[in-house]
Amino acid sequence: MQSNQVIPAWAGALAGIVAGGVALGVAQLAAGVVGDDAFPVVAVGDAVVDLSPAPLKEFAIATFGENDKAVLVGGVFVVLALVAAGLGVLATRRLRYGQAGLAGFAVVGLAAVLTRPGAQLIDALPTVVGVAVGVWALSWLIGRAASPAVAPAAFPAVAPAGETPLPAVMRAGGEPYVFDRRRLLTGAAGGVVVAGAGTLLGRGLGSRRTVDAARVSLALPAPATPAPPLPPGTDFKLNGLTPFITKNADFYRVDTALIVTQVDPDTWTLRIHGLVDRPIEITYQELLKRPLTEADITLTCVSNEVGGPYAGNARWLGARMADLLREAGLRSDADMLLSTSADGFTCGTPLDVVMGGRDALFAVAMNGEALPVDHGFPVRQVVPGLYGYVSATKWVVDLKVTRFDTDEAYWTPRGWAAKGPIKTQSRIDLPKPGATVTAGRTTIAGVAWAQHTGVDAVEVRVDRGAWQQARLAAVPGPDTWRQWALDWDATPGDHTIEVRATDASGRTQTGERRPITPDGATGWHTVTVQAA
Repeated sequence: MQSNQVIPAWAGALAGIVAGGVALGVAQLAAGVVGDDAFPVVAVGDAVVDLSPAPLKEFAIATFGENDKAVLVGGVFVVLALVAAGLGVLATRRLRYGQAGLAGFAVVGLAAVLTRPGAQLIDALPTVVGVAVGVWALSWLIGRAASPAVAPAAFPAVAPAGETPLPAVMRAGGEPYVFDRRRLLTGAAGGVVVAGAGTLLGRGLGSRRTVDAARVSLALPAPATPAPPLPPGTDFKLNGLTPFITKNADFYRVDTALIVTQVDPDTWTLRIHGLVDRPIEITYQELLKRPLTEADITLTCVSNEVGGPYAGNARWLGARMADLLREAGLRSDADMLLSTSADGFTCGTPLDVVMGGRDALFAVAMNGEALPVDHGFPVRQVVPGLYGYVSATKWVVDLKVTRFDTDEAYWTPRGWAAKGPIKTQSRIDLPKPGATVTAGRTTIAGVAWAQHTGVDAVEVRVDRGAWQQARLAAVPGPDTWRQWALDWDATPGDHTIEVRATDASGRTQTGERRPITPDGATGWHTVTVQAA
């Protein structure tokens, strides 16, 4: 079929979108067998994340928060739908135009899939199969839309009610044909069913099922060094105040993975190499048999704006990183640990911080249960006092002992500092910004953190008046945040509330406002409320 100009543009667009959906559904089904990371949409999205300039990533995190990846994937689907619609319209002029466009999609998808860290040739299968089926589906739908004319070619074809009659068009072999809306719509409905079934089956066949089952059945060993019970008074239990322990389901997630990486603990290994005397490779079961340490540690993301939500506190269980590194035999010229995730992400951690006595862990559990898959199951790093981008690698599989002047981690060439000690910060949780409070005695409360130093004081001022000392909750050590509260006699009207913290070394949080780049935001958290 050389020309299908009898088919209206809307019908071509529909055929293109449905064919694209079929291609993605079949690709998702194949990826369920091969591996979720081989799904071309995810691979393209990962490539977009990696190639995006740092300011764009900062904008995405600031604007969409933890939903930034969902927005990106949704954007990729929207772009694909628009392009597929355009290819369908082109196919109504020359079928090979649409087929060539789909082949172009295959090239882009293959490039994204095969350039991922650890990619194998079989990872190309979902893209190749999906596009091949999509090309066939487009040809089939266009063919259904152009049916042989019932009336002689000399007479106009009969159009459905409300449509302008379309003339019969001659096929290459001389046979007349006309637009058949009914056959197109029934074919499109079948294509939608195929696309949906492929997507659902592909996700069902994915590795998440295996990994979730392994996680649920895991029996965690008792810690050799358990964390002491929390001292009385660690949580004021005020309604609206961030609790001392963050539930796993509520813990923030900020990383570069578009889909949650699935790692089977039965095949997981951690390799420690580089500037060491005795390289180590350890399995998951071997790690669980080591003496495990339990510790309460607050994690903070460098993307956290002043007063932002990207901080959380949990009780972690894991093997001490320093113990494994000593067994490997550190060389004297090493000063950096370059850790790599199963999805290829890297971060660079200052070696002296890990070896300096704090509870830096290869963590296997969080708040008494195996790590959630979202938070790094089976193993992640947890290092007190450092922002996550230089310390908290999830799904960690490789640790290279190296030097800062030799290697760079993922974020460093993108404009972020090579070392990321957490800055002292405080946040107002009560009252909420813009809230209306009842005039009279009310409570201002929040949390403050200064890992690995500890918070020694929190001060609050209202309407730029005198700073007032807040009362502090108890804490188990210097690696967690600390609740604070202050009783306030609110007078009617609008009020501005500010907070600042002082760490245990005597350094008071600066009021200078600075952005998150290159090593964390600074400034006092400020909220405006109305008392009535």
